[in-house]
Amino acid sequence: MQTLAGNFLPREDHLPAPEERLFHVEPGVQVLCLCHFQPEPARRQALTLLIVHGLEGSSSSQYVIGTGNKAWALGWNVVRMNVRNCGGTENLTHTLYHSGLSGDIRVVVDSLLFEDRLEKIVIAGFSMGGNQVLKCAGEWGTDAPAEVLAAIGVSPACDLSISADRLHAPVNRLYEWWFLVGLWARLKRKAQLFPGRYDLALLKKARSIRDFDEHITARYMGFAGAEDYYARASSSRVADRIAIPTLIIHSHDDPFVVILPETEAKFAANPNITYLGTEHGGHCAFLAPPNGYDGRWAERQIIRFCQSILASSSR
Repeated sequence: MQTLAGNFLPREDHLPAPEERLFHVEPGVQVLCLCHFQPEPARRQALTLLIVHGLEGSSSSQYVIGTGNKAWALGWNVVRMNVRNCGGTENLTHTLYHSGLSGDIRVVVDSLLFEDRLEKIVIAGFSMGGNQVLKCAGEWGTDAPAEVLAAIGVSPACDLSISADRLHAPVNRLYEWWFLVGLWARLKRKAQLFPGRYDLALLKKARSIRDFDEHITARYMGFAGAEDYYARASSSRVADRIAIPTLIIHSHDDPFVVILPETEAKFAANPNITYLGTEHGGHCAFLAPPNGYDGRWAERQIIRFCQSILASSSR
């Protein structure tokens, strides 16, 4: 119930009209970010919260809107990143997308640092975006830009293989079909935009998320198969290398994202990681009684973590 409510219940949106920015992340590949920058002279010095959505989401996903509004109200910059192909941007790339595209985040961050001269950045992601953010932080290791103060993952899909299997469980077939319908439709749009590049006959084999990743994601994104993709794209393999302050929020009643005990042990062993494992909260929902705020508990934790990081950096 939390998962469904968290996804569909609208948030209040008081963000100003965004500045639409295209970032070239690979040759022939662009991603669209919706940027809400504070007026000068506060723009460069203000904290910038870069938010990355989940599977088949976009910069308009409700948790992105909710978190972005809370950040904007505090005088921070907000950058809502669309993962390649998402948010109506299929025409900006000949490729598909997948859960391991941490390199796209790095390019966006570098551009914000060197073109916009932003001085303080926190990267935050939900679900698939959470995995990409944590993978990005782990791949940076001790070489993260000094301006990147922290990373945050909410319901991050850190262990992709077991989560794909959980999603295929009978109790979760509604969720799986929701994702599959979106992925099927997206591949059809890509085939129209890039004739001859994608074989739509492969959709007959894609009756589960694992099938889709085996026959389509792996084929077109350079992996040997679904298991190779899951192993290489899961952020759990680099969690021990995360060297910037990092907040991870995950509910143990998440219906389809599973974090393995071995991964939780990596979180516990890394002093840079604060891991909030809750009993309830569903997937990217975490609804709580609205005691003086809107009851979006995880979004509130993101803001509080950022505030604590800002306080520490100023000291």
